[in-house]
Amino acid sequence: MRMILAAALAFAPHLAHAAGSDDSQPPTPTETTTECQKGRVWDPDTGTCIKAEESSLNDDQRYGAVRELAYAKRYDEALAILALMTEGETSRVMTYQGFLLRQTGRVEEGIAAYERAIAMDPANILARSYYGQLLVQMDETRLAQAQLDAIRQAGGTGTWAETALASAITTGVTYTY
Repeated sequence: MRMILAAALAFAPHLAHAAGSDDSQPPTPTETTTECQKGRVWDPDTGTCIKAEESSLNDDQRYGAVRELAYAKRYDEALAILALMTEGETSRVMTYQGFLLRQTGRVEEGIAAYERAIAMDPANILARSYYGQLLVQMDETRLAQAQLDAIRQAGGTGTWAETALASAITTGVTYTY
């Protein structure tokens, strides 16, 4: 059943808030999205666009580039940079991977990534919110409500993650950017 729902969702408009933080503010565009060519990110230390795999970049810098590219709807580029992160399959990486896979129509893989993020960190309220919003899109409101309950139990009341999912459950509309 999940495969059928995922296939149907793959053809629906992709509406979601960009993954990566609990705030609703988009990242400030940098040269990563305004000047750098595909596969390169802005390095503020050198003032140039460098290959994303350069060892001078740390995972937080790559993570910022992934978030910025996601907001620019350059999902495939964001996925490629995400794969270069040296921290491995952490909860934050899997949350982003779920979002990006979903945006590229690979919904089943996105679901698996969200579930892995939550298994690694049950208090990952952002993964729960995005997964819950996906469940709303799949008309699985009861399962989405379970994610909302878990967000609240993890102390996420009043956060963007809680507000966004509660609104999606109530209205059936998920967030876009």
